[in-house]
Amino acid sequence: MALAERTAITALKKSMYIGAHVSSAGGVQNSISNAVQIGANAFALFLKSQRKWVNPPIAPEARDGFRSLSKEHKFEVHKHCLPHGSYLVNLAAAEKEKADQAYGAFLDDLQRCEQLGVKLYNFHPGNTNGDTKANAIQRIATQLNKSHRATSTVITVLENMAGQGNVVGATFEDLRDIIARVDDKERVGVCIDTCHAFAAGYDLRAPEAFAKTMSEFADVVGGKYLKAFHLNDSKAPFQSHRDLHANIGTGFLGLRAFHNIMNHTASGDDGVSFEGLPMILETPIDKKDPVSGKTVEDKQVWADEIKLLESLIGMDPESDEFKALETRLQAEGAGERAKIQDQVDRKDAKDAKKKTTTTTTKKKAASQPRGRKSKKAETSDEEDSE
Repeated sequence: MALAERTAITALKKSMYIGAHVSSAGGVQNSISNAVQIGANAFALFLKSQRKWVNPPIAPEARDGFRSLSKEHKFEVHKHCLPHGSYLVNLAAAEKEKADQAYGAFLDDLQRCEQLGVKLYNFHPGNTNGDTKANAIQRIATQLNKSHRATSTVITVLENMAGQGNVVGATFEDLRDIIARVDDKERVGVCIDTCHAFAAGYDLRAPEAFAKTMSEFADVVGGKYLKAFHLNDSKAPFQSHRDLHANIGTGFLGLRAFHNIMNHTASGDDGVSFEGLPMILETPIDKKDPVSGKTVEDKQVWADEIKLLESLIGMDPESDEFKALETRLQAEGAGERAKIQDQVDRKDAKDAKKKTTTTTTKKKAASQPRGRKSKKAETSDEEDSE
């Protein structure tokens, strides 16, 4: 049963293809039905289990079902389907055994895309694991070049990251540097995740800030490389480097950021058009069942968010309608925002205290005359000799 009817793209003021990352459990063909159920005009899926390195090939009936259902429901999967890569894969891995394992799983996904007629494939760039970023970036590009030679049509789409730990891809410069080392520039692109961008320090909220960020993307990476969006609000505040997705309008990004995206025009300074790109929700849909107490998925959340985003196209942000939506959604997320803000503030205070302690210790050590030990050190030496 459909939770929402699909909106005809011709009925929208702009050709915006909005959907979600749906389940492919039971076979990739089921992703089509799941996308239809929530009224999506674009969709993402996992092409195989994310818990295993080795998976059986796509069954012929699943492959044929995917192709036939996409035609039946008029999905242009070569444009508006954006499979997501395995979280196990790290193309920046330096150790040969791990690098070969990652490459094998990555190539397998690209080959699955080609079997299904899919031309976009989204993945996380990788992790340095303590090596220099320059070396990690070179290894990612080397693996991409190798995979491009082994396949023929799929565009490998780099996803920007939130900037946690040793992850590559939190800056536009990281993405630029990977692309610069890719031989076939027609086979590489970028997916902007709004939550990740915000967490990494790219502001999307006010129209002026959004325009500045997109202009920076165009200048640093190049507008032609933008291939898709992941549409997620953020439970964590700006530049927190925390990857915590929130439902649209309920997080620190807020509804205005998504209004900016839905109404962006290519006539701006960046010259980048969003029309025709797959825009994929990865917002939380897990809810606690009031009867059983178990956590269950409520796909109505995605169905409603797709309609919400479509309604923003052409909406006046100064209108009572928009302000009422904005107020309601911010109220829904107030508790979660306060909780995460408190966590961030505590961590910042702890880090600041640690930094102060380290600085004080260094200053004390530097103030000791050279060649002379402190009384504490002398006492320690005497105890050791005893």
